[in-house]
Amino acid sequence: MRNFKKFESWGKETTLLVSHLLFDGEISRASCIYNNRSKALIERVSNSMGAIYEFKPKEYTNLKTGVARISYHNVALANYLKNKSEELLIKAPNLKKELKREFLRAFFDDEGCMDFRPNTNARRVRGYQKDTGILKLVSSLLSDFGIKSNFQKPNEVVISGKENLLKFQKEINFSFGVFINGNRTNSIWKKHLEKRVLLDRAISSFKV
Repeated sequence: MRNFKKFESWGKETTLLVSHLLFDGEISRASCIYNNRSKALIERVSNSMGAIYEFKPKEYTNLKTGVARISYHNVALANYLKNKSEELLIKAPNLKKELKREFLRAFFDDEGCMDFRPNTNARRVRGYQKDTGILKLVSSLLSDFGIKSNFQKPNEVVISGKENLLKFQKEINFSFGVFINGNRTNSIWKKHLEKRVLLDRAISSFKV
């Protein structure tokens, strides 16, 4: 039997792990799966899982899209982390600030984009999620860092304005190695750029 380490309190690795599985992952009856184009995020989730589960994941990369997948097939582990994901959503508002930061960074790394279009004067951090309860939680946690956000129906939270973007950059930001997909037909940049670089460009473009 492939055992894993249970945890009572939340730390950085467990918060990151469960957050990523909630956002760009999937916890089914028998498996924990995470999908992402970013090698940095795939490695982060793999390392975080390694803190509680010593067995390596199965790996697959879609050569056409570049999206990688890691999966852990263990019924007991999946059931445990499913329960922990529900616990995290309940306890997130009362976590230590550094853990709220990790939760938010995982959300925006997975579900967020940097909407910077100089020709239309658009400068926004946007985050998508089908579960509106999670969006409202994200908005509430952002306010704990002094960051104002707007919930836009049906499934989006938006951060705009120089002051809020500066606070987001300082307190949360996107992780290193998390890129926009420059191959998308609607990409205005036509190349892969780090989301954090675009955020910096957007902030720098505000007139003094």
